[in-house]
Amino acid sequence: MIEEPGRVVAVEAGAVWVETRRSSTCSGCSARNGCGQGLMDRLGVRERRGLIRALSDCHLSVGDSVVIGIRESVLLRGALLVYLFPLIALFASSLLASELGASEPYVMLAGISGFVLSWLAVRRRSQQTACDPALQPVVLRPVLVGAAGRGQANTILTRESDLEGFTE
Repeated sequence: MIEEPGRVVAVEAGAVWVETRRSSTCSGCSARNGCGQGLMDRLGVRERRGLIRALSDCHLSVGDSVVIGIRESVLLRGALLVYLFPLIALFASSLLASELGASEPYVMLAGISGFVLSWLAVRRRSQQTACDPALQPVVLRPVLVGAAGRGQANTILTRESDLEGFTE
């Protein structure tokens, strides 16, 4: 399970919207001085926060700190579908057009067509599986902050029964 801490910004039936802070790995990369991503981070161009809808059966309210998670297999399959499938379709359609004896402009057009068709297929698949609970992030546990140490998480609760009797 891949985990990410965040803060609840909205609550709806069976789910919450969680704001996460995006962190950059530029400080650990050897190419940080010549990389456009590092420059964009230093200039503050990119949005540093993200909103994620996560399924939850906990009783949460706006402002609560939580840990959300998603299965590694879901993330890996999604990455392969989004990044690798269109690339394979581009090369396969170009190769097919080339093997059929098409001239270079038609080979390029076939490659672009394969890419666009695969992108449309990925988009349709994404829309079909958008409500599948097995593919959604979930709230793993709330992170409760004590009154004495606001800003420091000193108690992590893993069961809903631990929430009973807690008042802040």
